[in-house]
Amino acid sequence: MGWGDLGAFGEPSKETPNLDQMASEGMLFLDFYTANPLCSPSRAALLTGRLPVRNGFYTTNAHARNAYTPQDIVGGIPDSELLLPELLKKAGYINKIIGKWHLGHRPQFHPLKHGFDEWFGSPNCHFGPFDNRALPNIPVYRDWEMIGRYYEDFKIDLKTGEANLTQIYLQEALDFISKQQASQQPFFLYWAIDATHAPVYASKQFLGTSQRGLYGDAVREIDDSIGKILKHLQKLGISENTFVFFTSDNGAALISAPKQGGSNGRFLCGKQTTFEGGMREPAIAWWPGHIPAGGVSHQLGNVMDLFTTSLSLAGLEPPSDRQIDGIDLLPAILQGKLIDRPIFYYRGNEMMAVRVGLYKAHYWTWSNSWEEYSKGIDFCPGQNVSGVTTHTQEEHTTLPLLFHLGRDPGEKYPLSFASDEYQRAMERISVTVQQHKATMVPGQPQLNVCDKAVMNWSPPGCEKLGKCLKPPKSDPKKCFWPH
Repeated sequence: MGWGDLGAFGEPSKETPNLDQMASEGMLFLDFYTANPLCSPSRAALLTGRLPVRNGFYTTNAHARNAYTPQDIVGGIPDSELLLPELLKKAGYINKIIGKWHLGHRPQFHPLKHGFDEWFGSPNCHFGPFDNRALPNIPVYRDWEMIGRYYEDFKIDLKTGEANLTQIYLQEALDFISKQQASQQPFFLYWAIDATHAPVYASKQFLGTSQRGLYGDAVREIDDSIGKILKHLQKLGISENTFVFFTSDNGAALISAPKQGGSNGRFLCGKQTTFEGGMREPAIAWWPGHIPAGGVSHQLGNVMDLFTTSLSLAGLEPPSDRQIDGIDLLPAILQGKLIDRPIFYYRGNEMMAVRVGLYKAHYWTWSNSWEEYSKGIDFCPGQNVSGVTTHTQEEHTTLPLLFHLGRDPGEKYPLSFASDEYQRAMERISVTVQQHKATMVPGQPQLNVCDKAVMNWSPPGCEKLGKCLKPPKSDPKKCFWPH
């Protein structure tokens, strides 16, 4: 979902009344980022409070490559990483994930082995349908075992876009909240729905209701569901004890637009890129009785901050034996303070850019390769900016491209290298980058090795359903990441 997809962020069709009301009752973050322009690494960053290059969700197979966790990936979230739900357990929290996990699908990476008490959802995205011979359909889990597969037991109609998954995920959320409220149990709910990821889907009552086509239908259903979750918290009388945060894992996938992708507003490019459209996200904090209504914050925020902020809310300290990149946002949310901090834009193993204040310096630029672009794969459709949206990896480490995001949020006009403004801004940014690189200890890369034998052939529980498939012989290879 993109920065420009919500009415509160200026989307003109105004089809997100519940999220817009959430913003009017809480706080809108206009400068909130993900830690990576792709799904798996950004989710790993959210749950660990650490950049993907530290927690292992990157590849070293080629320079500056985006990588994620498809079915044939061998790696996943390492045991050495401490996830938010593992730490919240220390304060007595019950933790549930609903929806897409995407941090590894092999048994050792199962979310219930990493702090979650309950899971309803899938280990990978709902790509497919596959044929269960060359590629198995993706399993859907309840806790430790699969209960079916996408396109078989959980239907997604690729012709009409109809699927009931968001409604199922909504009911799971409402039931979990009711159960915890009844037992007076503190809880953490990670509601990771994926209806706006291509192939986009919505349930029957939302199909054809949006001015924005099928993608808009999916957004409307998500919006409606979030409204029902917030109303449920209020009805149960626990809204003033519950901190809710809405954001996205990366910018809208413009490669899927216009029918299957959203809007990144005025920002450049989209998912897969380290331009603003790929990494700046819609973000709303809601906590009645604590967060002043109608607040708008220009605090530079990141999904990794949700790790540190959640620990702070639970009265816990972040781990002291590792570098934590997330900051506690509570002073910004509750007191309106602005905390000075940089935003680092990584693509695989390379720091592509950094933002300090209103200035963003690009040390490398690359949208995608000429080879992919010539096949019609375009992450920046209609947005060619000469010397900026490059189709070869361009290094600018000697003279970074510098933009003032206040005056030029679309990253169209680099500042002159000879200007006093450039010199002053780069003096400050260079110190920040030097300090960052001096403390950078990359984790063991998890996204280097692929093997078709580790795909979702025979997940736990497949025997009971008669849905076990025979895996091919193990043949590990280096994963190929073209983007």
